[in-house]
Amino acid sequence: MTYKRYTITAALPYANGPVHIGHLAGCYLPADIYTRYLRSKGADVKYICGSDEHGVPITIKAKKEGITPQQVVDKYNKIMGDSFKEFGISFDIYSRTSSPTHHNTASEFFKTLYDKGVFKEEITEQYFDEKANQFLADRYIIGTCPKCGNENAYGDQCEKCGTSLSPTELINPRSTLSGEKPVLKKTKNWFLPLDTMQPDIEKYIDSHKDWKPNVYGQCKSWLNAGLQPRAMTRDLDWGVKVPIPDAEGKVLYVWFDAPIGYISATKDLTPDWEKYWKDKETKLVHFIGKDNIVFHCIIFPAMLMAEGSFILPENVPANEFLNLEGDKISTSRNWAVWLHEYLLEFKDKQDVLRYTLCANAPETKDNDFTWKDFQAKNNNELVAILGNFVNRTLVLTHKYYEGKVPDAAEYTKADVLLLDEISKYPAKIAASIEQYRFREALGELMNLARLGNKYLADNEPWNLVKTDAKRVQTIMNISLQISANLSVLMEPFLPFTAKKLSTMLNLNEGLKWNDATRTNLLLSGHQIGTASLLFEKVEDETIAAQVQKLEDSKKQNALDNVAAVEPAKAETSFDDFSKMDIRTGTILEAERVLKTDKLLKLLIDTGIDKRTVVSGIAGSYKPEEIIGQQVCILVNLAPRKIKGIESRGMILMAENNKGELSFVAPTRPDMNNGGAVK
Repeated sequence: MTYKRYTITAALPYANGPVHIGHLAGCYLPADIYTRYLRSKGADVKYICGSDEHGVPITIKAKKEGITPQQVVDKYNKIMGDSFKEFGISFDIYSRTSSPTHHNTASEFFKTLYDKGVFKEEITEQYFDEKANQFLADRYIIGTCPKCGNENAYGDQCEKCGTSLSPTELINPRSTLSGEKPVLKKTKNWFLPLDTMQPDIEKYIDSHKDWKPNVYGQCKSWLNAGLQPRAMTRDLDWGVKVPIPDAEGKVLYVWFDAPIGYISATKDLTPDWEKYWKDKETKLVHFIGKDNIVFHCIIFPAMLMAEGSFILPENVPANEFLNLEGDKISTSRNWAVWLHEYLLEFKDKQDVLRYTLCANAPETKDNDFTWKDFQAKNNNELVAILGNFVNRTLVLTHKYYEGKVPDAAEYTKADVLLLDEISKYPAKIAASIEQYRFREALGELMNLARLGNKYLADNEPWNLVKTDAKRVQTIMNISLQISANLSVLMEPFLPFTAKKLSTMLNLNEGLKWNDATRTNLLLSGHQIGTASLLFEKVEDETIAAQVQKLEDSKKQNALDNVAAVEPAKAETSFDDFSKMDIRTGTILEAERVLKTDKLLKLLIDTGIDKRTVVSGIAGSYKPEEIIGQQVCILVNLAPRKIKGIESRGMILMAENNKGELSFVAPTRPDMNNGGAVK
């Protein structure tokens, strides 16, 4: 289908920290390449983004820093916006969800669905912190993940194994506000009935089997498991107030509120915003990371369907994750390359990072960024291929023709074939971009530079000029035409370099994508500008400094962890302690729990009986290593089903600062099973 216009969105980043390379590779850079390409094609396109300022991470950050949530979002909205701009991310608008326009738009959207009777009003039990005297949002609750045994899983997701959770699924939940165990308390919220909407959502997803396999596959997995109603309101005081009666102290769920931010930002951008959101001849594309697939492919489309007047996303090209030096990027561990720091330390090298991130884009699987690879991409590709070709071409043009484009005296058969091949590159690169294969598209761009490099090397005009000056004119004319085509085609990927090369060639700034099909962009006699290097080598010392910076961060994090001993819990009475029946026991059998990474199923002789206990220790112990191991076990803990297995008791473990576990066990070999621990 041919579209009249395009609405391109990139995931709204939480305004609780700066931008790092994982964010860039995940959605902002691919979206920027796609948008720049569409602009070069002459399309009517709007590239929309802004900071998500109502998530629980914002309030957590505010509490941690001792400032207000508004101060947090003001700080990071500016840092992120400035960094994006300097890096060449060409948003048409970078907005924010704390704006009046957004609050009004989100409120109106919710009210429309409410008035249509879309929501189900339900009274449910939600965790409440009695000490802090407030209901707890998902991220204010941590506990043990029932799938992998991670003891610091959040109430909405385990970041270790990636499982989506609800707070009540956590084992041993505790409040991040007080450290206390929360209690369940009744509260009223409004739910989006995804279960009854599933047939329409399924029909929508099945009409997009051409989506990337990771996106379509994850959507089908959710649908096959059966969608459940999801609360669209929360008991919080930071966010968009729920605009209906009897909703005091409640705000819109951040994943209801945030995607509406795309719409409110477009409203602030243009009075014609409806054309970009309600006209069926507009193509809506969401660029996101894989952790946001369910929200952009199921929940937001469900909201739009329920409202009734909006178009649905035509594609959601989600990327996988980018790792750093073989390890997962972690903001809490400061294991990241921060964009604002890169821009300070690598002046005028925005395109080197853009090139490296695109060349290593995690389009189909998680990929890795290393500083050594960054250096190699710069020195061996940008400098040695693209930069070398352009520099030799321009320097020789100044040397032989005083910077004027020479006549192409006569084409050989090989020249004609070459010119025909050059003219096909816009279509080749475009085909890859339109399929969201940006690595492949960048590879084709570099193939054109390689073609030019080989042409110069094969023809050796610096030698031939002594014997066949006329032939050299043609060689240099063709090389200049390739340079001109490169300046047009590289703009989506390397905008700063494209502008620099265009200035050196003294090219018309109005050239569009299809102009690069021509091989006569530079007319004979055209005066080019001064030649200078497009790229400079990155030295070993520079890379060593960046690697050392990461190592220093790792060491500091280790020191911080050593210092960060958990404070003592609230005082308890001897009577309460006496209620715990802890006994010595022996592990008789041990096996892994299927489809989990951390859980072991243990059969333990407690001296009282032989019972099954499920324990999250598989990351520290192999099953065969612990048979016969004596342990201490809490035998009067209420039974609980974990992965369908009834677990009766809990073994006691000690944990060090690295998260490694060790049995708390008798040290004497003659301790009998069933001995009381006092």
